[in-house]
Amino acid sequence: MPTYTVHAPPPRKGETASAPDRFVFVRDGFYFWAFLLTPLWLLRYRLWLAFVLYLAASVALAAAMKFAATPVSLQFLAGFLVALLVGFEAASIRRRKLAWKGWSMLGFAVGDDLEMAERRFFSAWSLRASNASPPAVRPPAPPRAVAPQRPPPPEIIGLFPEAGPSR
Repeated sequence: MPTYTVHAPPPRKGETASAPDRFVFVRDGFYFWAFLLTPLWLLRYRLWLAFVLYLAASVALAAAMKFAATPVSLQFLAGFLVALLVGFEAASIRRRKLAWKGWSMLGFAVGDDLEMAERRFFSAWSLRASNASPPAVRPPAPPRAVAPQRPPPPEIIGLFPEAGPSR
């Protein structure tokens, strides 16, 4: 069953909290489209810095392999491994961008699909919000006097304070 992380944007001007319809659910796991079409996937989610870094790393890797005269099979394998890495780390890249933009992670949701995860999260979230009441303020307790502790007698060694017959 897929796991999702739930992220809330910073509140807009005049808002005290973000509207729940603006929350973003990011699925954990492998992203097939990020693996297959990495540049387009990065542009679709507006991951501009990741896109630029991907292009720079791809060009540098291709130039280094061309300069080293590596076989085409190794060039293909290197490209495949880079795409596989992006596929596995796609969710982390999105989460990092959201955190950098000031979004806060609210928690986790589990569901068979996105809709089920949203239902579970919002039902638990609304239950917590309705049960949340401001904590009662108690006056601080008066300080208690603590009796000084005596050190143990010097003849006690280990667990058996006295030698004697067994009981």
